[in-house]
Amino acid sequence: MLDWWRRRRLPPPIPDALWQSVLADYPFLQQSTAAAAMRLRLLAARFLADKQFHGAQGLAITDAMAVAISAQAVLPVLHLGLRWYDDFVTIVVHPDQVVARRKAQDDAGVVHEWEEVLAGEAMESGPVMLSWRDVQAAGTSAAQGYNVVVHEFIHKIDMRDGAPDGCPPLSGRLRNAWTATMQLAYEQFREQVVIAQRFGGEPPWLDAYAAENPGEFFAVTGEAYFVNRERFGSEFPDLLTLFDAFFRRDPSLL
Repeated sequence: MLDWWRRRRLPPPIPDALWQSVLADYPFLQQSTAAAAMRLRLLAARFLADKQFHGAQGLAITDAMAVAISAQAVLPVLHLGLRWYDDFVTIVVHPDQVVARRKAQDDAGVVHEWEEVLAGEAMESGPVMLSWRDVQAAGTSAAQGYNVVVHEFIHKIDMRDGAPDGCPPLSGRLRNAWTATMQLAYEQFREQVVIAQRFGGEPPWLDAYAAENPGEFFAVTGEAYFVNRERFGSEFPDLLTLFDAFFRRDPSLL
């Protein structure tokens, strides 16, 4: 398994039956134009050729699993290019979510230790970890705007200029405009989460985890943007315009 795309120096095309099966399992991968559909398939093949997949805890990575992950991973860079992912090689896939032990020291010098359940994790200039159970469920979880693959690869884009801060590498007026728009949306979302959790208000559509910090807000809204554009646009119209511009997606073709 996993050797059919390594037989030539140029990445061979993904077999049609395999590609169609992945599209059927993950409907949000369908593109509105033939050109975009072809680009997605070619970029996924290049991603497969460039990256290495490793199964953890005895998980065997099949061709179908690798293609499914690759197709979702390249969605954010479909019109940006794979250079955004050139700082790492490895994708580690666990059968299910994992428990990570964390340690941090606060401003007072007190060391805190805790456990965190992870469906995925992206390391700065390092590998990406994914829970296969969450990846496998992405076809249905798109209704909630949830997609662990896109989430972690949005983090990789955010990390291109350092620790994730909710802003991709931009400068000058572009960065100022991005930060202002995202900050306002983030503050409004946090307020909605607080009202829901403390006062019984209506919970937000997106996972409340987006209220953790601006970096997570970018990743959570980013995944929703790519897998459920219609609902995302109704919830975050200003972010829809912002993301269309950055990810170079022409709304007239969507």
